[in-house]
Amino acid sequence: MVKAKEFIFNMLKGGAIGLAMIIPGVSGGTLAVLLGVYDKIIESISGLFKNFKKSFLFLLPILLGAILAFAALYYPLKYALQYAPFPTIMLFAGFMLGSCPDMIWGAKKDGFKKFDIASVLIPLAVVVGICFIPNMGNVDLSSAMPWHGYLVLAVMGVLASCALVVPGISGSMLMLIFGYYEPLLSMISALRTDFGHSLLVLAIFALGVVVGFFTIARLMKLLLNKYRRSTMWAIVGFVLGSIPAVIITFFHEYGVAYLDTLQICLGVATFIIGGVATFFIARIAEKKKAQPQTETVETVETAETAQISDDKPQE
Repeated sequence: MVKAKEFIFNMLKGGAIGLAMIIPGVSGGTLAVLLGVYDKIIESISGLFKNFKKSFLFLLPILLGAILAFAALYYPLKYALQYAPFPTIMLFAGFMLGSCPDMIWGAKKDGFKKFDIASVLIPLAVVVGICFIPNMGNVDLSSAMPWHGYLVLAVMGVLASCALVVPGISGSMLMLIFGYYEPLLSMISALRTDFGHSLLVLAIFALGVVVGFFTIARLMKLLLNKYRRSTMWAIVGFVLGSIPAVIITFFHEYGVAYLDTLQICLGVATFIIGGVATFFIARIAEKKKAQPQTETVETVETAETAQISDDKPQE
């Protein structure tokens, strides 16, 4: 029963990570950190070949949840971004802000030194700075694409994998900047009309994602093992930077044309709702996490008391 519950919860967490792949500016790695599964994902990916069964059983529900959420909510989110982009973006910004206190508290457990300020500020600046890189225009992924275009496509896959492993870096945002976001999405739709070429393009991109995924995951594991404190504060910087990055991405992608009084009011409302809801969910989860430990301590103390009573000499 416990394993079934854990499987379902991990599927839901995977679903949230899957949604991040659709929203420009939102990072799957950020969602993994906020949901408290980032360390375990990195550990499982890095140890997939050494401890296959354990790693696979942990990653399976997360992967299933991500795929199902992407497939089920791709079109609803597409329409939400089309007709109410600001409230949709602000809801995700609220989710991230509401989870930040719990994330910062977790990082503080590893300590904090003066030079860790740089560990926070540099990643924050990188994430925000990426948003100001101008788009290079959409690339041509049609069958007329030259052979070296397929190699670049694989490199883009490796780059996109950063978003799944490095918190704060949005894969969709990077793909927008390099002009691959809309062409790749069009390849999904084109599977019905030009199956062979579309499948080839998506397969090469996916291959790059897988290669980058494992490579960068091993690098992150190394950093977390050897430089955990600084790496944890760098992750905090990445996540904090992703909040203004999401809003900047909105103006970068949609401009002020989509903003009116109703959109602004709804955006403020969804931001507050997302922030408050996530903050209280994080608090409840933290209390539940601490509860079994308390019960275990009480059980041990009761057992020890009983043992002492039994060991006392009878008068």
